Amino acid sequence: MTVSDARRRVLLLKGLTWVICLIPLVWSVWLFTTGRGSVDPVEEWLHRSGKTSVIILIASLAVTPLRRLAGWNDLQKLRRLLGLFAFFYAVVHLGVYLYFDQGLAWSFIVEDVVERPFIFSGTLSFLLMVPLALTSTRGAIRRLGKKWVTLHRLVYIAMAAALLHYTWGQKADIRDPLIAAAIVVALFAARVWWWWQKRARAAAA
Repeated sequence: MTVSDARRRVLLLKGLTWVICLIPLVWSVWLFTTGRGSVDPVEEWLHRSGKTSVIILIASLAVTPLRRLAGWNDLQKLRRLLGLFAFFYAVVHLGVYLYFDQGLAWSFIVEDVVERPFIFSGTLSFLLMVPLALTSTRGAIRRLGKKWVTLHRLVYIAMAAALLHYTWGQKADIRDPLIAAAIVVALFAARVWWWWQKRARAAAA
């Protein structure tokens, strides 16, 4: 396969990723503008944007395990894009909460964050995602070097906080958050297993 063929394949993968990741946003806008959405559009936007952020963040974490299992190295080129889309939907989620749900009433917002673990965990997840998004450029990766890898391990803490926020935000049915948590645990276990195998091979060498 030539370099141009490989580049076209990567561009195709990225194009498909853009289309898939934008579907929830387009769908939400269409429902809202046509009046076919929920009777509580703010609640609907909050739920859909938050859930979409969690799903895409899990997809970004799944890239490396899938690449190792399938041997398809092109998948690694999607991880940064998926991470940025997860952050984008987290920004939408936060924006809907701050503006439409709370009306930018900062005293109530601060009280919400301090007194409600549900809101605190979501805020913590978002704040942890901010430096990850800001350092996702090639320039930041070059400047930070090995520190970039250490910094981006915060994604696991951000993911845990997001899952807590997702779980506590459900009124009764927590099956979806539990499924998401099980997938994350499996992905993390796979990484730990590969890390242990690497250590074992190095010790035996």
